[in-house]
Amino acid sequence: MAPPSSQACAAVERSIRERVPPLLTDLYQFTMAYAYWRAGRHNEPAVFELFFRDNPFGGGFSLFSGLLDCLLFLRSFRFSDEDLEYLRSVLPPATDPAFFVFLRELDCSNVTVRSAPEGTVVFARVPLMEVSGPLAVVQLLETSLLCLVNYASLVCSNAARFRMAAGSRRKLLEMGLRRAQGPDGGLTASRYAYIGGFDLTSNVQAGFLFGVPVAGTMAHSYVTSFSSLEEVWPHTLMTANGDHESIDLISLTKGWLRLVCELLGAEPGKIREGELAAFLSYAVAYPHNFLPVIDSYSVSCSGLLNFCAVALSLFELDYRPLGVRLDSGDLCRQSVEVRRVFRLCSERFSIPAFHSLTIVGTNNISEHGMAELNLKENEIDVVGVGTHLVTCTRQPSLGCVYKLVEVRGSPRMKFSEDPEKSTVPGRKAIYRMLDTEGEEATSNIGWKLKMLVFQFGLDHWISQPMCSTAETREKVQHSIQNLHPRYKRLEEPDTYTVSIIE
Repeated sequence: MAPPSSQACAAVERSIRERVPPLLTDLYQFTMAYAYWRAGRHNEPAVFELFFRDNPFGGGFSLFSGLLDCLLFLRSFRFSDEDLEYLRSVLPPATDPAFFVFLRELDCSNVTVRSAPEGTVVFARVPLMEVSGPLAVVQLLETSLLCLVNYASLVCSNAARFRMAAGSRRKLLEMGLRRAQGPDGGLTASRYAYIGGFDLTSNVQAGFLFGVPVAGTMAHSYVTSFSSLEEVWPHTLMTANGDHESIDLISLTKGWLRLVCELLGAEPGKIREGELAAFLSYAVAYPHNFLPVIDSYSVSCSGLLNFCAVALSLFELDYRPLGVRLDSGDLCRQSVEVRRVFRLCSERFSIPAFHSLTIVGTNNISEHGMAELNLKENEIDVVGVGTHLVTCTRQPSLGCVYKLVEVRGSPRMKFSEDPEKSTVPGRKAIYRMLDTEGEEATSNIGWKLKMLVFQFGLDHWISQPMCSTAETREKVQHSIQNLHPRYKRLEEPDTYTVSIIE
């Protein structure tokens, strides 16, 4: 996939400015910033770390995502006059007016981010990002940065688990926009599900902004909107090479339908004419991309028969239909039956390509359901996943936190009534042990250290080219491949040892 165009890059940055303005934060960030400012401490150098405490979904790792959006957010961080007017109305009336002048001039030019590369395998309590700069500024950034990293990393990690459960053979289609937590959740899910290992999305806006390959055909409503062949218009179709006059597709398909019924011993009286009309109408519109949903009424008694008849007509006219979608019932059992019929048609009518038509399965599939597909006989080529992917049903939040670790060069530590919430003071460098083959080391024998921290200052970042979504996706796959299988088990994985050295 080509790198993103300047137009696409501008659209992504504009999207960040619109979705994550400086006011998208908690009120206490402003009250703390004001208190720092009143005390004359607002420009003291400070360091915060962003991390999570437990690996998500009971797994052995997570994937760090959202870094690009964080950097774009920092680059555009400025308060408008309208922002400040609103802040005056919500902060206490006694707030010094000079504070708003301070905010109006604020930006992130003195902020530095050190982080793991986007798309890297990461583990609990390891700092994903270190944000340093003037105390008041880096405090104001907390909520927005957490918002940008938390869900992106969670859904990317969830997508990676679905990919591992599915194996490498099947293609995965993300189709959760309608079930997501709002438009922004849906867009973020489509983007990071692709980065995490999915192949396609149904989300057109994600395709436009991030270059994610899009796919989709028809819903049951299209099928049920037809009731008669009289509704098919136009009812003719030229051959794919245009060598012949338009062919009456209805008459041609009726002939093929009789042959299919004879081949399968089916009862023509159970076939739904409206469904056939819907398939014909769609085939006329998309003869090169014909992939209907075939379970609106009955797969075996109507949908599969109607599909085969229309598909055989398209083959006769030198087109190549794509396949079918199953959206209810026992997907494994139905897919085996569908493939059996495809083979029969391929052999009887001497059309080799019919045998390998695509079968798409979609029916509220969870990670557990995806893993079960590998244990049952089935012929599903593409799996569509929505609700359980984008809502992260098993764990709705990654739980990232943003903690102060240094002020004026002096380490800071949070103690707590809950020991799990205590922090490790001071700035840190992150290293990963690799064996001589470049893979994650599983012992301390024959290993070498690889530093995982990259640094971004505002001026540095502006001069750097954007990494495309596809390139980030490749980094994710490479990072996961280098992780030992014991840490990638979906159930009861080993715990990757994270140690602190002096």
